[in-house]
Amino acid sequence: MQTEPHFTLARGTTLPRIWTGLLQLSGGAWGSSPARKVRDAMARYTAQGYRAFADEYGSAEDLFGQFIKNLPEGERPFGATKWTVNNIDNPIQVSAETVKDAVDERCLRMQSQSIDLLQFFWQNYQDRQYINALQHLLQLRSQGQIRHIGLCNFDTRRTDEVCTVLGPGCIVSNQVQFSIIDVRPLHGMHDVCERHGIKVLAYGTLCGGLLTDRWLGEPEPELYSELNPSQRKYLDVIKVWGPWDLFQTLLRTLRAIADRHGGGVSIANVAVRWVLEHAFVGTVIIGARLGLSDHAEENGRVFAFALTEVDKAEIEAVLGRSNSANMIMTIGDCGAEYRRAGEM
Repeated sequence: MQTEPHFTLARGTTLPRIWTGLLQLSGGAWGSSPARKVRDAMARYTAQGYRAFADEYGSAEDLFGQFIKNLPEGERPFGATKWTVNNIDNPIQVSAETVKDAVDERCLRMQSQSIDLLQFFWQNYQDRQYINALQHLLQLRSQGQIRHIGLCNFDTRRTDEVCTVLGPGCIVSNQVQFSIIDVRPLHGMHDVCERHGIKVLAYGTLCGGLLTDRWLGEPEPELYSELNPSQRKYLDVIKVWGPWDLFQTLLRTLRAIADRHGGGVSIANVAVRWVLEHAFVGTVIIGARLGLSDHAEENGRVFAFALTEVDKAEIEAVLGRSNSANMIMTIGDCGAEYRRAGEM
C-alpha cells in the first residue's frame, strides 16, 4: 500500500500527512531554545514541505504567531490549535460570548484573523453543553473566524453523537492517541470516522520518542530520571501494553523491518508508516523540539517505502503477545486518560 504524502482534510484543504507538533514549546521541561532559533526552525520545516503545525498550547501559540505574522497570506503554514475546556473542577457556562472569547484569544496569540483548525476538548461528558459549544463554534465558522472544526480526545460514542447531531461536514477530525502500542482507535473509532467522513489526527505515535532507535537495547528507564513529561506518560502506557522485554522485542522487529527497506529507514519511520497505512488516519503529529533537534529529513523517509504483508505479520506477531487488544478495557476509550470515571 503506497501512502501519499498528502491528504484531504476537507474540500479545498489538502495537507501533509506529517504535522509538526509544538507541545514541547509550551514549557521548559523538554528543553528550551531562544525564540529566534525556534522561528528559524519553523521556517526550515515549512520550506521542506512540513506546512502544518499543531498542538499550539500557550507560549507555542505565541511563537507560531510571531513566525507567521510577517508572512504573506499565501505562504503561511496551516495552524491547528485547541480550545481545551477542563470543566470537571472548573465548571463553565457556555454562551456565545464565552465561546467567542476563547476563539478571540486563540486568534490574538496566533496573530491571525482566523484559525485554520480549532480542535475542541471537553472534559466532562456529564455536562452536555459540549453540543452547545460546538454549535457556537459553527456560527463563528460561518462568520469566517474559524476555517475548520475538529475534536480532540473525544471517545467513540461522543464523536458519533456530535457528528450525528451537527450533521455532515461540521466536524472534520478527531485528534487521538494512536500507535503500534496504543491501538484503541481500532476498536470503534475507525468505523465512526469512515461513517461520518472525518479523519483521525494521530499523536503519541512515537510514544514521546521511546519508540525509536534511541531506546533499542536500552534498559527500562527510571520513571523520574532522564525522562521528560511526555516520555513518563508513554512509559506508563508501555507498561500497560506489556513488559519492557517485550517492548525491546518490538523495537528489534521494527529495526529488522527498517533494515530490509534500506535507504536510512528508522524505527520511527516504520512506526509512523504503520499508523499512516490505516485509511481513517489523516496525519501523524510528530512532536519537535524546534531549535534543539531536527528530524525533518528523517521524517521524509516515511514516504519512501511501504510495509509489506510480511512486515505487518511480524508486527502483529509481537502485538499478539502483548496486552494491546485489552487496552481499551484497562485504559478506556480514546481520551479516557484525561477524564475521571464518573465523567465518562
